[in-house]
This record gives sequence, C-alpha cells and structure tokens, in this order.
Amino acid sequence: MAKQQAVIKTAILGLQHLLAMYSGDILVPLLVGGALGFNAKQMTYLISADIFMCGIATLLQIKRTPWTGIGLPVVLGCAVEYVAPLQHIGKTLGPGYMYGGIIAAGIFIFLISGIFAKLRRFFPTIVTGSLITLVGFTLIPVAFQNIGGGDNSAKNFGDPTNLFLGLITALIIICLNIWTHGFIQQIAVLLGIIIGTIIAVILGQVGFASVSAAQWFQIPRLFYFSAPHFEWSSIATMILAALTCMIESTGVYYALSEVVHEDLNERDLADGYRSEGLAAILGGLFNTFPYSTFSQNVGIVQLSGIKTLNPVYYSAVFLIILGMIPKVGAIANLIPTSVLGGAMLVMFGMVGAQGIKMLANIEMNTRNLLIIAVSVGLGLGVTAQPHLFQFLPASVQTILSNGMVIGSMTAVIMNLLLNGVNNNKNSSKS
Repeated sequence: MAKQQAVIKTAILGLQHLLAMYSGDILVPLLVGGALGFNAKQMTYLISADIFMCGIATLLQIKRTPWTGIGLPVVLGCAVEYVAPLQHIGKTLGPGYMYGGIIAAGIFIFLISGIFAKLRRFFPTIVTGSLITLVGFTLIPVAFQNIGGGDNSAKNFGDPTNLFLGLITALIIICLNIWTHGFIQQIAVLLGIIIGTIIAVILGQVGFASVSAAQWFQIPRLFYFSAPHFEWSSIATMILAALTCMIESTGVYYALSEVVHEDLNERDLADGYRSEGLAAILGGLFNTFPYSTFSQNVGIVQLSGIKTLNPVYYSAVFLIILGMIPKVGAIANLIPTSVLGGAMLVMFGMVGAQGIKMLANIEMNTRNLLIIAVSVGLGLGVTAQPHLFQFLPASVQTILSNGMVIGSMTAVIMNLLLNGVNNNKNSSKS
C-alpha cells in the first residue's frame, strides 16, 4: 500500500512538471503552424507530434548514457528563440528547408558539444549567478503576458477576469507554500493550476469544443509535412538560434545543479548538449522542432523540494502518451492562459531568486557589482525593448534581441576583463 501511494505521489509530481511546461511548448507549434497557414488537421498533428517529441527529448536528457544525458531533473521543449527563424525559413523557402535547417543545427550541436563544454571555466559563480537571475527575470514579462490573456494585441488583453484568474492562481500557490507542509506543499503549483482552472470553469472562461473535435489516437510519422531540404542560409540561421539556446541551457543546467547540489563537469555539460542536438535531429526527421531545456521546471524543482529524477520520468511518459492521444492532450489545453501565467509568475520568480541566492556567495566588490549591474541591466533592457535592433540584419537581430544571450555574453566578457579566468576563489566570500 505504501509503495502504491509513493508511485501515485511521484506520478502527480510528474504531472505538475508537465502542466508547467505545456502552455509554453504548444505556443511554438501554434505560432509556427499559424504562420505557415496549416489547416486544423495539420495543426492537430503538429501539436500532438511536438508533445510526443518533448517526452522523447526529455528521456534523452534525464537518462545518462556514455554519450548523452545530463541526468538532472529537466524537461525539454521547443524554445521561443526558434520561432522567428522557423517562421522566416518556412514562409520564404518552405517547410522542407525549415526541417533541413533543424537537422543541420542538431548535427552542429552534437559535434561541438565537447568544445562548448570546455568553456565551463568562463562560467564562475559571478557569471552563472547573473545568468540564472536573468533566466528567471527575463521570463517574467512572458508570465505577465499570459496573465493578461496571452495575446497582447487582442482587444480583450488585460480583461479583469484574466487578471483575477492569474493573480488568484499565484496567490493560491504562495499560500499553499507558506501554510501547508509535506506532499501538499510539494504539489502547490499543480493545485494552484487546478483550482484556478475550476474557478475559470465557474466563470464560464473554459470551452470544451476542442476536446470533442480531437482524435483518439495518432502516431508521429517521418517526413509528415516534407522531406528535409538543405540550404546554407537556413542552416546558418538555425545554427545561430541553436547557439543562443545552448547558452540559455547552460544557465538552466547550472541552476538545477545548484538546486540539487550536484557539481557539473565538462563531460556532464557535453552529454547535455549532445542530448539536445540528438533531440533536434529527431525533431527535424519527424517534422516538429528542435528541443532545449525549459526554465520553468527549475522553479518546480525549487518549490516542490523534490530533486530526484523519478517525477520527470513520469512527466516524459505522460508527454509521450498525450502525444499519441490528441483527445486526452486537449484536456490539458483547457487550462486558461491566464491561470498558467499566474503559476509562471511564481516559478520564474523562484528561478531569479535562485540566481540572487548564488550571487549572495560572491564578494560584493566594485568589479563584481559592475558585472552584475551591466549584464543583468543589458539582458533585461533588451528583453523590454526587443525592437531596438530592428534596422540591423535579421541574423544579427536573432542574437542581439535575446536578453539571455546579451546578458550572458556581457557577464563572461566583463568577468574576463575585470577578474580574469581563474577567479572563483578571488570572487567568492571567504
């Protein structure tokens, strides 16, 4: 009986991980498929296949092998950094070149993983702390956009009902973390999302038509939309986006290692990058997307206090099942965007707080304060004004309009200039 209860609890924790990333992940197929003019049947396939591949990619990352798997409690999905490049390639050259670019980027990630991992010495605590702070705080606007309804160009964006649902969900999660203990506290995010959704149903904000219209069973197929085609400009564009996501993944890896108290070495990082490269190759073959680590699940690990891999294994299996049963997956899609935004507000804030906690171990001299101030300031500034570089070439915009990339590059360069490479001991509190 006790063993069955433990299994049920672990499965519920896995469901919490799934719901935390679900909205952020289905956003990518909605944006890309919509830009390419996919019909309802094509969109249904794209979303389901994407969810299925999220589960496969997550298993590749959490299961250690001699070549792949970082072995940390991380869930993978398609990062929004890929949206603009995929839309551009798909609309100008066609889906085949989009998938060819994804496969080429995956091969590139796989091949350079060992070299990229050797850059570890350029990421001391002053850099990783600033980077993790940025991971959380640059995503706060995404949470607020979801609280407002998801589409800030819509006429009903910021509707009082949406604001109420988002804020009540955040308040429920906060209260459960403060005034409950044990398992209830561990699943505070899940309970907040469920209660928030129930309130939305009572208020008439949830429609069930999408569930009845969805299919019962579907298996992802190779080259469903198109066989891959390769062209240098599309490949270069996807590689630039992939490098951006590798930098962001590095921050997530270090954030998780800090939470679960595991040190990362070069091999760990290389295995993690290779998993993401392999996931991208599979995504291109099955006509979905490239995959990388999801920041919001770091907040789940921090809030729940459960640092083992078991819940993430359940989450990966659930994703695979949902990907094969679109009708069941549509149920999870009933969760209002504003409710998920309220949960994201707490989770992303916790990621940022984790970065601040790391920075508390740094000696706050003038040089380190400058590194934190300028890197975090630039990262947040670019996030707030992404159109600042609109007159520059599209490939340059891909890099400079990403707050994570700007902030991390600034932190690395300033740390090298002000502290040198071997500065871990010098920059830490004695």
